[in-house]
Amino acid sequence: MSAGGAHGRARRGGGHDEGGHDGPDERWLVSYADMITVLMALFIVLFAISQVDAQKFQQLKQGLAEGVGANSSIPIDGGSGILVSNGSLAAPAQPQTAVQLEDPAATAAGAGAASPARAASAMEAARQEVERLDGLERQLEAALQSGGLGDRVDFRITDRGLVGAIVADDVFFESSSAALRDTGREVLDVMAPVLDADQHPLELQGHTNSLPVRGGVYPSNWELSAARAAAVVRHLEKDGIASERMTAVGHGQTRPLYPGDDEKALSGNRRVDLVVISDQPAEVKALLPEAAAEAEASAAPPAPAVAPDPVAVAPVVEASAADHADDGGH
Repeated sequence: MSAGGAHGRARRGGGHDEGGHDGPDERWLVSYADMITVLMALFIVLFAISQVDAQKFQQLKQGLAEGVGANSSIPIDGGSGILVSNGSLAAPAQPQTAVQLEDPAATAAGAGAASPARAASAMEAARQEVERLDGLERQLEAALQSGGLGDRVDFRITDRGLVGAIVADDVFFESSSAALRDTGREVLDVMAPVLDADQHPLELQGHTNSLPVRGGVYPSNWELSAARAAAVVRHLEKDGIASERMTAVGHGQTRPLYPGDDEKALSGNRRVDLVVISDQPAEVKALLPEAAAEAEASAAPPAPAVAPDPVAVAPVVEASAADHADDGGH
């Protein structure tokens, strides 16, 4: 047997060559590359979330502070942990960057600085509105004077606007009745053109005195006061005032002009208030009575330096029972 044959059998019997290579195994590089990619993505995300939008964070901080009533610093980055051993929250220790809530003292100082200017602006607007309402009052009084009805309506300015109190005595309404009498219709007829030109909303408020209703179609002062206000609305509507501008309200005896022990209570509290409602903001309307008092004080004539000579006074004549017959009505 030749040496070549023995060598060939040895290669066939003991050889294990499967076609591989003799170099090192580099399959670990695939896993390493995957890990590097994941780490790079992680660092990119961490970098992205570390960039805080200060404006949006300020809005979030203010919303949270208003919700829970907090007044402290909120750390953005840096600082040590805030949990202690008992599970409670501890204040952050010297944060590197913090957004501070507004100082209450500084806020109050800023509001105090802006408040006088705002108050002055509102007062000036109230003065202008009082001037407008005074002009409307003068027009209404002139119209009433031209009809010989100047003493039938008493005007005043309140925080709602110009109020004309129409005394609901037997010349305007009969006792326990909501039917307008001739004089009442005349008063409304002469006022209607001025009110129609003004174009502000109108509210008619019915009022009665404290005496209970006895007999008639109205079971109480509530129904009587509301019916009188509605009667005035219906008549003004006939005079051409748009119904959309008007509201009828009955207050009964709950809003008297005079207290119960006043001699004017029975007659003066029986009235229908015609309210020309102001269209100014609430803060301006609240100042209308003050501005009206200021205007009235400035328009009042100065007190005389020397007291006038005494004037003889005619003797007082006692009023008969018939003169007060109307005071007990509604």
